[in-house]
Amino acid sequence: MECRHTSRPGRSRRSIRFFPVTGKLKAFSIAALLLAGLALQADLFAQPGKAAAVAPLAPPADGIALALPRAGAVATPSASHAWGGARTGAQATLSDRVVDYQIEATLDPVKHTIAGQQKLRWRNRSAQTVSSVYLHLYLNAFEGEHTTFFTEKRKLDKGFRSGVATRDGEWGYIELRSMTQNGARAPWHFVQPDNGPATDRTVVRVDLPQAVAAGAETTLDIDFFDQLPRVIARTGYFGSFHLAGQWFPKIAVLELPGERGATAPRWNAHEFHLNSEFYADFGRYDVKLTAPKDYIIGATGQLQGAPQEKDGMLTHHYVQGDVHDFAWTADKRSAQPLIGSWSGPGSPPVEIRVLYPPEYASNAAPALQAAKDSLAYFSRTLGPYPYATLTVVIPPFNAAEAGGMEYPTFITASSYASLQPKTIAGFGLDFVTIHEFGHGYFYGILASNEFEEPMLDEGLNEYWDQRMLRARGQDIHATTPWLKRLGLDPAFKVFEAERLAAPRQDAADPLGQNAWDRLQGVGPVYSRTAITLRDLEARIGSAAMETGFKAYYAQWKFRHPSIADLRETLAEATGQRRIVEQVFAQQVYATANIDDRIGSFTSVEQTPLAGMALLNGKRVERTAEALEKEEEKTRAAWDKAHPHAKPGTGPYPYLTSVVLRRRGAAVPQLLLVKFADGSSERVAWDKEQQWQRYTWLKPVKAVSAELDPDRVHYLDVNKLDDSRTLQADASAARRWSLDIAAACQYLLSLIAIV
Repeated sequence: MECRHTSRPGRSRRSIRFFPVTGKLKAFSIAALLLAGLALQADLFAQPGKAAAVAPLAPPADGIALALPRAGAVATPSASHAWGGARTGAQATLSDRVVDYQIEATLDPVKHTIAGQQKLRWRNRSAQTVSSVYLHLYLNAFEGEHTTFFTEKRKLDKGFRSGVATRDGEWGYIELRSMTQNGARAPWHFVQPDNGPATDRTVVRVDLPQAVAAGAETTLDIDFFDQLPRVIARTGYFGSFHLAGQWFPKIAVLELPGERGATAPRWNAHEFHLNSEFYADFGRYDVKLTAPKDYIIGATGQLQGAPQEKDGMLTHHYVQGDVHDFAWTADKRSAQPLIGSWSGPGSPPVEIRVLYPPEYASNAAPALQAAKDSLAYFSRTLGPYPYATLTVVIPPFNAAEAGGMEYPTFITASSYASLQPKTIAGFGLDFVTIHEFGHGYFYGILASNEFEEPMLDEGLNEYWDQRMLRARGQDIHATTPWLKRLGLDPAFKVFEAERLAAPRQDAADPLGQNAWDRLQGVGPVYSRTAITLRDLEARIGSAAMETGFKAYYAQWKFRHPSIADLRETLAEATGQRRIVEQVFAQQVYATANIDDRIGSFTSVEQTPLAGMALLNGKRVERTAEALEKEEEKTRAAWDKAHPHAKPGTGPYPYLTSVVLRRRGAAVPQLLLVKFADGSSERVAWDKEQQWQRYTWLKPVKAVSAELDPDRVHYLDVNKLDDSRTLQADASAARRWSLDIAAACQYLLSLIAIV
């Protein structure tokens, strides 16, 4: 269950209503229009302690530009040496570590604040001197309604995630209290790389006192302070529960020529958008977390020895290399963690910890099992899991906004008061746990740019999750216990459910579009990508698809692949370049409808025709009366010779004609025509025409014509017009009528009892 606030934040008392969480908590089926926000006085966004600047900020002295505000799908493959080249296992570390974070943080669980000291070491991978760097201050997205995040949220028609609002006193922010480089003060200025509101403070440019030479390293010493918000969008607090996500100053990514389409060095830094997530360099995190000793802590990475106690506080020391983020949780209400383990070929032994509140104790064991199953499936079908830990957090009651999120070796699942098999809740806990674990591969290890190419994380992960559920034979039972008692138990195959959720006609945005500049929101990135890749798999085969994705993982793990890199890897590894490139051209870089249908279907008996005919060189008229007598005689003789003939057979042949129509992009189709004697004809339609006619002259009548009988094309706008029968079939109408009648009888019975 979760809490929804229905009043506008900060304006009046909020009303609370509860409803079950039914699946992944990220933004699904949202329509988001990116608009510029408010422009307030300059002193509202000036650097603390400085006079407000009036003049525009001068370009950085090194001339290194920012990524374009509307950057999206990359079309040019990365160079082979991008990000240091493929990680073969021969290197000293799993990733080419660009950053090193040493952080000491202290939680005040009453005020919900974090005081932090951070030593950030960064390596200049470029061939030129760098005089300015950019830092993300993501937590500032929640400091008020003037941010890019809230500006975009106000434009939504359907809400965001679970719809939790923020009222007075519940805002959150991050302050840079000091920053030095080798003892010298480093000035910073807030910037808006995506031309968002001038009051957005989620990105700062830091002008370094000492420029960093090519290949050299520098260290920034930073004191920062967090005020966590009431839990919203992946971070915050509720009661004693705290989830610290995107809580520290985080350096942006300097991309080099040959990486993700870059032709010159550029900083990839974007504002914290409503529907975007994150992108960062790989490195090492050494983090010491201090909290009251009665708080249970969970975090990214491995705990280094027993926590150290001082003045009623415990300091927990975590270290993890070859990751690009760090998150943690603290709660004095947590039960003792449920501990499990998993091992598999090529992976280190993995310790799994499930953190859960007492009210959701029933969720712990299923979440642990889903995590184990996910480790096994993803390791087998993509590649070994490289880390030694995995922490799963079940959020407490009224903190559902903390659920459904991923960080390296650390995920948050969903929470359900009642778990029963083959119900929404039972499926939901499994799915969200699997989904968030899967992000550990696509977001975590492959580390794509979630701002600009969310398809590579959300979309690919959604597809691979559904493959896992399909392999399990796990359907979606869209029912609840009380509905089951009424005899209502609708169930869907997982990819069929994705098809229902996806816009198939007139999709507004290509799959490769960035996360925030989308008319129909980020939801189609999940569902439409999943069915696009499912359709590609149906065309080239499951074995080839798995081969392609294993190659993608092997070649691009611990790097930052682009959509073009995925395209090239799949094309090469599957041996199906033409098909792969066609799918990417139609659906990833464009938005092509697929809408083939049966235009007409006839099967007509060919009896003798009246008119003049040549008989022994003479012209003879065959009259209708004569032909009628001849036909009667012929049929009588045939019936006598075939007393058990099936309907649709007789003495005369049948001319069957099927016309196919195309209203969208060309895809290879298969037409199946069945005949009354049980025979069938299959014909491939793999041409660019807008229509095609096929005919057969056979001694038997056709009974049905079906396009795409193997259900290859789930992207097809309407599957109901893919098949026809010559004789009307009312079985489906009768079935639904009886189901509706039964439901009405149940309701009437309940009314009568009451």
